Amino acid sequence: MKTDFAASQLEALGKPTRLEIFRTLIRAGNEGLPVGALQERLDIAPSTLSHHLKTLLISGLITQERQATTLICRANYQSMQELIDYLMAECCIEGKGITEPGCSSSRC
Repeated sequence: MKTDFAASQLEALGKPTRLEIFRTLIRAGNEGLPVGALQERLDIAPSTLSHHLKTLLISGLITQERQATTLICRANYQSMQELIDYLMAECCIEGKGITEPGCSSSRC
């Protein structure tokens, strides 16, 4: 993953509303949520939700699929995992061998 792409994903998650949308979609699992259900659940104006969904979609953090007249949004788990892997790729590489909480690297 390139640094610029990772930065754009982190920037997309940098707004509380978008982070809340993304976490809601993560909780929804692979089934995702229709836009209308997401709007009701989060009590967000439709135009505001549309703006935030577009940003998350462009960043690759979510996907959308049309099913008849319903637009289903899903968290893109692969993209999320790639971002996490990118952030953790060099964990403890310059450390002194002290184990850091949460580090899964063999270098910790």
